Amino acid sequence: MKRLLIISLALIAVAGCGQKAAAPAGGGATREEAGAKKGYEIGVVPKGLAHQFWLTVRAGAEAGGEEFNANIIWQGPSAETEIAKQITIIEDMISSGVDAIVMAACDENALIATLHKAIDAGIAVVTIDSGVKSDIPVSFVATDNIAGAKAAAAELARLVGEEGKVGLIPFVPGAATSEMREQGFKEGIKAYPKVQLDATLYCHSDVAKAMNVTQDMMTSCPDLKGIFAANEAGAIGCAQALRAAGKAGEIKLVAFDGSDEEIAALKDGTVQALVVQNPFQMGYLGVKAAVDHMEGRPVEKRIDTGVTVVTMANFNEPRIQKLLYPLAK
Repeated sequence: MKRLLIISLALIAVAGCGQKAAAPAGGGATREEAGAKKGYEIGVVPKGLAHQFWLTVRAGAEAGGEEFNANIIWQGPSAETEIAKQITIIEDMISSGVDAIVMAACDENALIATLHKAIDAGIAVVTIDSGVKSDIPVSFVATDNIAGAKAAAAELARLVGEEGKVGLIPFVPGAATSEMREQGFKEGIKAYPKVQLDATLYCHSDVAKAMNVTQDMMTSCPDLKGIFAANEAGAIGCAQALRAAGKAGEIKLVAFDGSDEEIAALKDGTVQALVVQNPFQMGYLGVKAAVDHMEGRPVEKRIDTGVTVVTMANFNEPRIQKLLYPLAK
């Protein structure tokens, strides 16, 4: 009887082993086991929370999370100038043991030491939109900001008849995205020798400050013919200042991004062209790059999400509508 019991237990054990999928050669969970739970915790840290651009990045990241079986932890500073706050958020994520961090750096230098801590903790890092001066990140997923700003320069030059004085409104000194757009615009406008860059004033990603610097430009340069505003806040503040001064449409405005307010300004003629990024793709591809890296698939070091110049001439094209309204059903 005792012998029969031992045999029965052995058969049960064998049967149980046959029902479990074999572990992969390198150890760790099987594909079935990994799929049975939320596979990864991925912290996604934008530069700020105030603008529609970041809400669209979040939607893309969460779409990636759903597709790639990851829990997205979305947290960022209130304003793009809050560098210390962003560092604290990332350090808290490192302490909590997330699997990966996808982030847009408020400052290209200040975040490097913190990202070293992430790597030391075995946490994959992907940068989106605005990177760091380091090879630490697995990938940088972003617009080619220099090329986009050169396109803005060409469009503004065309709008002012390739001659006259123009102004430039970057956003935050030290932020890689802002510096690249400033560089690209300055390089691009040099192709038009009769166009003079009269002033470069920063808005610090603040609508009220953008209004003020626009007013300063118009006061110091009464014959100003055009302005390039390098981000959403700069564009909105600049448009408001032009309307208040009765200069909307007279002073040509080209702006980066495609928020609802910017689109409305394009429609009413205050803005003549928008250089539109693809923030949904930034969030989505940032998460995808992190997951691909963690699962051993090759990831490109630089992933360009592209830009498109939008005017009322191409506004109603289906591809433009999809780009401007990525969340529309």
